[in-house]
Amino acid sequence: MDYRENILQTIGNTPLVRLKKVIDDIPATVLMKVETFNPGHSIKDRMALKMLEDAESRGDIKAGGTIIECTSGNTGMGLAIAAAVKGYKCIFTTTDKQSKEKMDLLRALGCEVIVCPTNVTAEDPRSYYSVAERLSTEIPNSYWCNQYDNLSNRQAHYESTGPEIWEQTEGRITHMIVGVGTGGTISGTGKYLKEQNPDIKVWGVDTYGSVFKKYHETGVFDEKEIYPYITEGIGEDIIPKNVDFSIIDHFEKVTDKDGALMARRLAREEGILLGYSAGSSLAGLLQLKDQLTKEDVVVVVIHDHGSRYVQKIYNDDWMRERGFLEMELTVKDILSSKSVEQFITVDAQKTVKEAFDLMKAHDISQIPVIKEEEVVGSITESTVLSFLLENPLGNSEKTVAGIMGKPFPVVSVDLPIRQLNQYITKSIPAVLTKDKTGAMHIITQYDIIQAV
Repeated sequence: MDYRENILQTIGNTPLVRLKKVIDDIPATVLMKVETFNPGHSIKDRMALKMLEDAESRGDIKAGGTIIECTSGNTGMGLAIAAAVKGYKCIFTTTDKQSKEKMDLLRALGCEVIVCPTNVTAEDPRSYYSVAERLSTEIPNSYWCNQYDNLSNRQAHYESTGPEIWEQTEGRITHMIVGVGTGGTISGTGKYLKEQNPDIKVWGVDTYGSVFKKYHETGVFDEKEIYPYITEGIGEDIIPKNVDFSIIDHFEKVTDKDGALMARRLAREEGILLGYSAGSSLAGLLQLKDQLTKEDVVVVVIHDHGSRYVQKIYNDDWMRERGFLEMELTVKDILSSKSVEQFITVDAQKTVKEAFDLMKAHDISQIPVIKEEEVVGSITESTVLSFLLENPLGNSEKTVAGIMGKPFPVVSVDLPIRQLNQYITKSIPAVLTKDKTGAMHIITQYDIIQAV
């Protein structure tokens, strides 16, 4: 039988997938190391297990102990999975900018999560670094992993991620690009790859508001570079010991907006749902595409799965609030722009002549038809007029039910205006919608024109 003794044995050996649509006109072969195939859906599973096992071998934590870590979510997930298998408790500190999904997932695995403010310095006693360090001194038989300065982090990638990429590309890799947070992935993987071929270029992706790029280029830790940013998982306001700047050939900064938009493109065009930093890594690669040739083989190493950002970068409202997507008019906006009007209907048993008079009185061109207060059909000005012209004398007493068409489609008030073309056609001149009170409204072609 082919099985694993526990879930930890499934970590690693993730696939390389070639990207085609989102790389635009990049001439190189671009491969993505899809780390979401790890059990915690993140590359951090690798270093989380390594840090814990190294701590166990040193005797830093014993059976029944407590794992403590400051995490943006992914390292915590890897540690939580390992703790569940090995029988440890977990306390994680995180920042208030991290997605709710990450915190909920950690709690689902039985972990305690302490949320700390983002906009404080690392030395501030309220920071998630400082709180984790304090807890590790107060709780007996606890171990603070400290992924930023724990060199087991980058060693994990030297032992696993680097060799996997080298073998999977048959040694043909020319460039590796990855977002930099703790520095473990880029430093450990980059070190292994450069030992195999010193000409391999290692590119790090940084975000605006982080100190990495300027420090790498000047050796100066400039606090003026530090300011709040939205991108999760990359960039720092400290210099972690895991970052080996001698391994990194170049840092490329990517905006919060470009990273978010690229992540959404990856989902829609490649069918790969990934996290914020994955979008940043690919956006950074596109900014550097002029340095690539068709002979190059680029490996983009990504961090985590997009399911942890459903209420952020994959939520249109969240994106629009931050100016990452253009504001989009919806049916609700059309209603708000209309003057308050009575919802005019005609009973199916009324005569065609009565319906025509109703249209004239209210200067409208279409009316929903009701029967026992339910919408059962519709009539338009052209339908009524055609009937009356064809039957000028004896048939004006015919009921509306005899000439009505299908009911107008009912749409959500949150439907974007651009999607109304799926409903409104030459033969369907209007749609119906309900507001938040449940009241029915009609949206006509004229209403749409007025709104836009």
